Amino acid sequence: MPQVILLRVEAPAKPSVGESCNGCGICCTSEPCPVGMLFSRRASGPCAVLEFSEEEGRYRCGLVTDSAKWLPKILRGAAPWMSKAALRFVAAGRGCDSSVEVQRQ
Repeated sequence: MPQVILLRVEAPAKPSVGESCNGCGICCTSEPCPVGMLFSRRASGPCAVLEFSEEEGRYRCGLVTDSAKWLPKILRGAAPWMSKAALRFVAAGRGCDSSVEVQRQ
């Protein structure tokens, strides 16, 4: 069954599998990654920590860009570590691994 996901019109088009991530947001909007599941408190649907950067015109993981915002108050001192760990958790720099087929309307 097709899944409908809503994205900003300014977001770039999805790259082909294996190409560099361009921040299209399709992977994280279609389903959260394991760390996104933890912070979103859901196993399906859009990741709650996905944020759109107006300046960059693309989606970014909020755990990478501002992890303190998503951590409990008592753990905010670990925000720099979490940002670095989130890069690894979301496989940043590994290329697009989303096999979602896109039909824009």
